[in-house]
Amino acid sequence: MDGQTRKIPTHEVTYARLRDMILFGHLAPGQPVTIQGLIQDLGAGMTPVREAIRRLIAEGALLLQDNRRVVVPPMTPGMLEEVAFARLALEPKLAGMAGARMTPALIQRLEALDGRVDRAIRAGDIPAYLEGNHAFHFTLYEASGAPVLLDIARSLWLRAGPSLRAVMGRTGRAELPDRHHEALAAMRAGDAEALAASIARDIQQGVDHVREALAESAG
Repeated sequence: MDGQTRKIPTHEVTYARLRDMILFGHLAPGQPVTIQGLIQDLGAGMTPVREAIRRLIAEGALLLQDNRRVVVPPMTPGMLEEVAFARLALEPKLAGMAGARMTPALIQRLEALDGRVDRAIRAGDIPAYLEGNHAFHFTLYEASGAPVLLDIARSLWLRAGPSLRAVMGRTGRAELPDRHHEALAAMRAGDAEALAASIARDIQQGVDHVREALAESAG
């Protein structure tokens, strides 16, 4: 552990690790979450684990049930439509704002991140795909200069992550959502509007996968 990492409080490290377990689908929709289990999985003490759970309940990433059990919220058709509506309203806006501030260095960084996504798709590596996809989107969005919108986008991804992991595991590697090549072409052309549109199509592709999976499970 380097000097910079040592400065991060234990409770922040524990929160970040639990958040990533949810975000990248290592905890499945509907899966119970116990303090003792997380203490073992995260190698953390009871107090930081309790605090991380409380924060993630407040963010909607975990659900406290009537029987006091904590679970990863299962995705429902109604929740999916709400999350999709919010993401499609927000994230293309962030992308367009980032497009107006684009630099060659940022494009190069995003190209490298998209290379990670492509390699994960070819290998059928779902966890690597999800992590690379998240890194691509939020590296782009962070260039928008819109911290309030960025925080909302992060919250929406926490709600969608577990279900996306479950659905992606059922699809073929060629069907994994990826419109990043279109987005990169728009960046190189300096076309912020086309960049926003490509991100909207990328989001819609993922939403459609989840919607189809929910319909199949209901049938």
